[in-house]
Amino acid sequence: MQELWKLVSSPRHLLVFEAAARTGSFTRAAQELNVQQPAVSASIKQLEVSLGTPLFARAHRSVTLTQAGERLFADVSAAFARIHQTASMLSQRSAQDHVTLSASTAFAHYWMVPRLSDFHAAHPDIDLRLQTSDREPDIGAEGISLAIRRGLGDWPGCKSHLIALEVIMPIAAPRVMASAINLATVANLPNQSLIHLEEPIRDRPSWADFFRHWNVPFTEPRTGLRLNDYALVLQAAIAGEGFAFGWQHVTESLVSRGLLAARPEWAWTTGAGFYLVWSATTPLSPQAEQVRDWLISL
Repeated sequence: MQELWKLVSSPRHLLVFEAAARTGSFTRAAQELNVQQPAVSASIKQLEVSLGTPLFARAHRSVTLTQAGERLFADVSAAFARIHQTASMLSQRSAQDHVTLSASTAFAHYWMVPRLSDFHAAHPDIDLRLQTSDREPDIGAEGISLAIRRGLGDWPGCKSHLIALEVIMPIAAPRVMASAINLATVANLPNQSLIHLEEPIRDRPSWADFFRHWNVPFTEPRTGLRLNDYALVLQAAIAGEGFAFGWQHVTESLVSRGLLAARPEWAWTTGAGFYLVWSATTPLSPQAEQVRDWLISL
């Protein structure tokens, strides 16, 4: 971009050039841009000097593009058309009265989706959109209304409210739990088939952290099922692939429905939590405030 700046002197010159080339007149370009005609002539002249080539052939009452001018106009007009299309799309998106809730796939699917019918019954006029991501997005920069994050509740530039404490317990399909041999204590759990969550970006506890909490010796195995998304981990556990982490707030409905079995006596309360987060500097829309208040009331 620095080299482009040197070539054109100012982006304004390209805007003036595009208007003059499209209208075929410095005067009409000046009227469109709400400037004086000499200002258009001066911008075009500075651009020609910077590029080292004439862009217009000037007659008494008309101007026509030179071969160099035609080539530049083709590229500039195409680039401006793409910029205009993107800017219009972003403007329309920001003007829409919808509320975005960003969360992990597992939270959205297993915690939020079962509550959507109650939400729509309470707020039928609000367009709530779930946005899943494998990272923690910048809610201010990306125009996200609300987000769910794991942590201690203190993120710069954000306000937060605790949705659920982080409570983790071993879970497995009921048949796997029932057939587990010598599982009288948590110390026997490392001998079972363990499903490992390995998220590439998000910070999440591991089996090693879990066993360290219970003072159980544990060596990270080289084999075993390793998945990078917690929704996949839950599906694997339901399918009988082994024992997995059970975040209580996400898995309690699966346990109550008999899809999974848990060992709540081995629950680990980590001290962290899952928080509803929103910008501290950008005011929420009235619709987003209603969604926030509804989530907080649960």
